[in-house]
Amino acid sequence: MHITPHLIETLRPDEVFVFGSNASGHHGGGAARIAHDKFGAVWGEGHGHHGQTYAIDTMSGLDVIESEARDFVAYATAHPEYRFLLTPVGCGIAGYTPEQVAPLFTGLPENVSIPASFVPHLGAASV
Repeated sequence: MHITPHLIETLRPDEVFVFGSNASGHHGGGAARIAHDKFGAVWGEGHGHHGQTYAIDTMSGLDVIESEARDFVAYATAHPEYRFLLTPVGCGIAGYTPEQVAPLFTGLPENVSIPASFVPHLGAASV
């Protein structure tokens, strides 16, 4: 298991910054702003891979986060050429706890680093 660094200031060419967004892709604060300002997140795109980022809608409810997490796991699995740095999505501006969000990320492949705060809440089969 790989742990995502607490502070990410630069990325290697094969790394992707995975952050929480809103559905409309207005990246005005938190990790979304960092993704937009530093790593190529596209204003108006609140889902998926853009530049060296991957957006997960965390502002539309836990059911949406669960669906977005499944999509992300499938995408990361299909793209082993990348190292995905999953940040504690949903646990900032969205207001959820790691205990609520982490279990939604089941079946993570080896090329995904996880935030330390998620570790206690992921089952052994999840990583």
